[in-house]
Amino acid sequence: MASLPLPHWNSPKVIPRDKVQIVNTANFDQIPSWVSLNRSSSSRESTSERGPVENLHLVSLSKQGNLRESHKFLMEMDVAGLSASYHSYECLLDTCGKMKSLSDGKLIHEHLLRTIPKPPTFLVNCLLKMYCDCGSVAVAQKLFDEMPRKDSISWGVMVSAYAQKRMFSHVVRLFSEMHSTGNSVNQSVYLGLIRSLSVPSCLETGKQMHSYMIKNGLTIDFLIDTALLNMYVKCGCLESSKLIFDRMLEKNAVTWTGLMMGYAQADKQEETLALFARMIGENIELDEFVFSVVLKACSKLEDLGTGRQIHGYIVKLGMDSGVSVGTPLVNFYAKCGSLEEARQAFNRISDPSDASWSALISGWLQVGKFEEALEVFKYLKDNGMVMNAFMYTSIFQACSALASLTSGTQVHGDAIKRGLVSGLYGESALVSMYSRSGRLDYARRAFDLIDEPDTVAWTTIVAGCAYHGAASESLRLFQMMQSRGIKPNAVTFISVFTACSHSGLVSEARLYLDLMSSEYGVEPTIDHYDCMVEIYSRAGHLEEAFDLIKTMPFEPDAMSWKSLLGGCWTHRNVKFGEIAAENLLRLDPNDTAGYILMFNLYSSSGKWEEAAHVRKLMADRGLKKDVGCSWISVNGKVHRFIVGDRHHPQSEEIYLKLQELNRLVNKYESTQQIDCDDALPGLLKERQEQLLEHSERLAIAFGLISTPSTVPILVFKNLRACNDCHDFAKLLSNITGREIIVRDSSRFHHLKSGDCSCNDYW
Repeated sequence: MASLPLPHWNSPKVIPRDKVQIVNTANFDQIPSWVSLNRSSSSRESTSERGPVENLHLVSLSKQGNLRESHKFLMEMDVAGLSASYHSYECLLDTCGKMKSLSDGKLIHEHLLRTIPKPPTFLVNCLLKMYCDCGSVAVAQKLFDEMPRKDSISWGVMVSAYAQKRMFSHVVRLFSEMHSTGNSVNQSVYLGLIRSLSVPSCLETGKQMHSYMIKNGLTIDFLIDTALLNMYVKCGCLESSKLIFDRMLEKNAVTWTGLMMGYAQADKQEETLALFARMIGENIELDEFVFSVVLKACSKLEDLGTGRQIHGYIVKLGMDSGVSVGTPLVNFYAKCGSLEEARQAFNRISDPSDASWSALISGWLQVGKFEEALEVFKYLKDNGMVMNAFMYTSIFQACSALASLTSGTQVHGDAIKRGLVSGLYGESALVSMYSRSGRLDYARRAFDLIDEPDTVAWTTIVAGCAYHGAASESLRLFQMMQSRGIKPNAVTFISVFTACSHSGLVSEARLYLDLMSSEYGVEPTIDHYDCMVEIYSRAGHLEEAFDLIKTMPFEPDAMSWKSLLGGCWTHRNVKFGEIAAENLLRLDPNDTAGYILMFNLYSSSGKWEEAAHVRKLMADRGLKKDVGCSWISVNGKVHRFIVGDRHHPQSEEIYLKLQELNRLVNKYESTQQIDCDDALPGLLKERQEQLLEHSERLAIAFGLISTPSTVPILVFKNLRACNDCHDFAKLLSNITGREIIVRDSSRFHHLKSGDCSCNDYW
């Protein structure tokens, strides 16, 4: 990976002299209370003359959040006969609300009533807001009910508080009271309410308030129109927001962006870009939020050309170095798979934020560069950069793809220490990571720690059990998921079919396929039918598989025929195999797996001429069999092997170990009178030596000489494990007493005491 850019640090900014705000040079937060409060009584200054200094100090304390010191200073002012000003109380109450310190707020309230028995309305409004900000709406309501005089701000505070808590019945009640008491509802009350309506469930209340405004003759202006437009967008009513937009006489970037966000949320990306083009045509001044929205639209459309044009416009305006525009640019290029341009956009950001780095990490994941993503993460961690939960979720996914248990557990521990395991998304990623890294027990623990698992989390654990061969547990969890009221989705059923396929549960799978739509409300796709073809084929029900391909409500794709062909190879059926191969290679003539399966099928059936023809066809088309690669992690380091690999520093030791193991296996087979069912009966010595060079055998041998005898050997392979290596590993698990776990391209094989979790079904 190319060297990572060092973070840019902003140098101190010089503020122009004409922009400097002249303030009192006294630093009031540094004035000890005794300077003003304990002066000699012989001082010529009167109490009233000393009051402003103490109030300035009180305001300074409150703005720093020193509420305890503020209250103590108030007591000292009382002793000295000094009164806190209205402005001091206003600042103190505002700080209590921002810090959500209800206890301090109550103390300030009590002190205020002692010194000002009948506070003015604006101070009571400050009290109302403080209680609402601290979450004590009931106390605020009681205070509101006792107010001798209420102004529009009083009503507005209460309306906003109830609206934010989604207590819309109280909102309607307040509006009714306002009208019944003859109070007119001014613009600020409506604005506060409308801006708080931000989810679809608020739509009816929003329409009601809109009607109230029209009926009561409230003058519609730019602020109200903009608030209404945004409210309808957030509530999912794009038609109403567009009507408001079209009749607005005045529009700015905020208004245009609001409607564009509505189109984007409705997945109308072309309309979003068309609106942006109109903005440019009407010379509307653009801001960073506009570019954020349109770049997201380009990402979803994967429209690299339009995105580059927008990037050029951003550069022309000199906005590409800002984090609020630079980060969406990185995201855009990453999601379009153009990582080099994403890096260039990242390097232009003057001060990258954690979101910028997250976008870069996502870019590496997007193009499958998982190790590079880990390197970026390590760079951030080593340099003490700010991290976020999204980064950790991305790294969990990278470790999952790499099946790197050591890295995954280390990152998980670090995320726990920092409190950056995000709810559901991060937790589900952890379940997947541990499952794919061979630790289903850890995956289950991670799942059990989720407070309220959603569909994604349940699907992840169902899939994990399926790929580990625990079909009964997978289906039990699927039933439990439904009993908890969690609805399965299309991906959940892929996991269910995988469980059925790995355990030969044909009738159960057929029942789930038939009930998907009627019972669960999930329409089957071609992927679900392909799963069923796979289940039939692997179980040897080749005619049923062929009939399903012909009758399913979709045109069969390459996977349909490949699944049938795989079953034909397993069960040595040349008739259906030839039909499947012909259709597969017609749809995907470059699929090497199809040629290999057909070659093996012909060879195992003694059809040597046909097998040779398949090989020649591959050669003529320039196709080569994928190279098998296996890897094992020892002491945090990944060791990779390919067939016949002799590049490892311990190659000599590995091959000596393999020869020793081969002698033990041959001896064991002869004593146990094991009949090896191979495609070519009676393996020649040359063939046996070739098998010793298979990548998974090299990885297993290295694991045996490099790890303690009490630790299971965990090996990963990019292709399906061959029958010979599968049987070899089974025998080794019995001879050596070591548990061997192999994850191939299809599933996990847990080999222990001579048996495999797949029951030789896979």
